[in-house]
Amino acid sequence: MAEKVGKILAVDDNADILFALKMLLKPHVELIQTETDPERIPQHLSEEDFDVILLDMNFNKDAISGKEGFHWLERILEIDPGAVVLFITAYGDVEKSVKAIKAGATDFIIKPWQNEKLLATIWSAMRLKQSKKELSHLRERQKEINTIMDQPFADFIGVSPGMQKVFRTIQKVAPTDANVLILGENGTGKELVARALHRASTRNDETFISVDLGAISETLFESELFGHVKGAFTDAKADRPGRFELASGGTIFLDEIGNLSLPLQSKLLTVLERREVTRVGANKPIPINIRLISATNMGIKQMAAEGTFRQDLLYRINTVEIELPALRDRPEDIPVLAEHFIRIYSKKYNRQINKPSPSVIRKLTQYPWPGNVREFQHVIERTIIMSEGPSLSEDDFHLSSHAKVSEGLELDTYNLDDVEKKVIEKVLKQHKGNVSKAASELGLTRTSLYRRLEKYGL
Repeated sequence: MAEKVGKILAVDDNADILFALKMLLKPHVELIQTETDPERIPQHLSEEDFDVILLDMNFNKDAISGKEGFHWLERILEIDPGAVVLFITAYGDVEKSVKAIKAGATDFIIKPWQNEKLLATIWSAMRLKQSKKELSHLRERQKEINTIMDQPFADFIGVSPGMQKVFRTIQKVAPTDANVLILGENGTGKELVARALHRASTRNDETFISVDLGAISETLFESELFGHVKGAFTDAKADRPGRFELASGGTIFLDEIGNLSLPLQSKLLTVLERREVTRVGANKPIPINIRLISATNMGIKQMAAEGTFRQDLLYRINTVEIELPALRDRPEDIPVLAEHFIRIYSKKYNRQINKPSPSVIRKLTQYPWPGNVREFQHVIERTIIMSEGPSLSEDDFHLSSHAKVSEGLELDTYNLDDVEKKVIEKVLKQHKGNVSKAASELGLTRTSLYRRLEKYGL
């Protein structure tokens, strides 16, 4: 027997209709609450969170205007703006029901009803309610994050000319809906830029959805990004909105976009051009309203020139480009970042740690930081955990194992792909083929490293 799901409130002055509804729905739903007196609707809503409310359009005997139904629809939406209301109406009141939908009702059921059609309408309404709940949860979470991250650029800080240029670009571009492409090495803070753009945009009260395209397999790409309907494939046990649908009204951040294969690039381009998605297994397109921010650490322009990345997709995603400098190219930011992260992790681990000494800053500045700010942050955190006194010394920072990556690496070319291949080979050899350790050292996810191993035939 199928699991019972959903809670329904049915309000009608005809006890026979309520009895019929209860008998029909009881085997299928978790709760079916019936009520003949609409004055008790507020009490019911205060006691239970209903997925669907079935509401009669006329309550007084011989009433045909539908005014009472409109009145109670308005009251319900005042109490719960996210309520899903289905009107119960006589055949001759269809015109009024259409007006009711414009007033906020979700749909209507015509008396006398057909059982299968009534159930289908209710299940559709329940799925809508679930989607509303998911969106509401995401929006509330986003508001909490925005409140916490009340600094202009949160952890994304710097005093160097390169970073100041990035900040100015963010301030200019953020209020627009222009598509932005963020370029930079792993660990430079590309997602922080995306979040800063969202927080400073007109969409900052809406959702921010981040998608790591490097971690999504080709077989799940459409389902994850565009959604699916129940039964579309073996594990599709329920309808599910995709990331684009969830981000509608807000911002979607597509990280590692350079990892997409040409067939997936084509599917993404179609969605961006049409501004609509079609769930896997469905035929009806769903309009979307998103602000697109993309990022990659790959030479995407070179890829476009070589034909491995679509030129038309590149034009679509990079109305504005923001290139993040590597940490080794902005040494003047090292003292600022060091003090920032020492302050954060001293508080997190309940330690009293002094500002770093000039000798510590000198050591940190001389290190090449292949993992950029992400690696820098991890090193500071680890050092604070392992340190014993209030002052950090040079010996507290164990950077030698990292530095070996660049030692002995002879370059006979400045082609970035060749350099990347040599670095990966060096790190893999250093860790005796351990992909997890190599990925961590390189500041990559395992999936991203596997893609590069395949790309370079390693």
